[in-house]
Amino acid sequence: MTARAFLPKTLDLLPAELPIFPLTGALLLPMGHLPLNIFEPRYIAMVTDALRTPQRLIGMVQSSDQAQSMGEAPVHGLGCAGRISAFSENDEGTILITLTGVIRFCIEEELPLAAGGYRCVRADFSRFGSDLSRIAPDPQAEDSAEANADGDVLRASIIDATKRYFDAKGFSTDWDGINNLGLAELVTSLGMACPFDPMEKQALLEAQTVEEQARTLAQILTMAAMGDGHENKAAVN
Repeated sequence: MTARAFLPKTLDLLPAELPIFPLTGALLLPMGHLPLNIFEPRYIAMVTDALRTPQRLIGMVQSSDQAQSMGEAPVHGLGCAGRISAFSENDEGTILITLTGVIRFCIEEELPLAAGGYRCVRADFSRFGSDLSRIAPDPQAEDSAEANADGDVLRASIIDATKRYFDAKGFSTDWDGINNLGLAELVTSLGMACPFDPMEKQALLEAQTVEEQARTLAQILTMAAMGDGHENKAAVN
């Protein structure tokens, strides 16, 4: 079942309080799609409550202390709010959802647990208003020639680094599909699909602009390609 949700286009339409789902190693970026299998009762309650709100937002965050249980561990101060864009239940009582990345946020403070037992925060979205233009671009807006040229250079550097990384790791992919992606789509797709270290994923998340994310991604790919990497061959879609 597809969950129809109100898509906020301006900062004033975003909620001040946000439920969070701590999950180390899971990266959500604006425009990205993250499938999740929800089975813990507190997170089933979180999804159920989120579906009752107009925006249907859940904040994805990573634990800053991987030695502790993810549900109770301290989390990084920056995450990404995702809209529940698809929802289905199965016979085992678990819920399958897809979160579509909307906008990143900073945690101002953690609030008392919700009645369902999940964690909530007071969220500040003000640093990342430009994320909303990624999911709802202005059709009248035109990038300057200089901006396009910079984007083309960054795009080329990412594709080159990706080819070296995939070759080193033995991965395969649809290169025609990758070559047809714009810069923001390329950063989002590769950043979320590649098996990077949690701290590398957090670095991608925290880079302020698409251009900064692109440079960070290219650096991560280049450094990873230089490692030993004896992983089994895999396909990245």
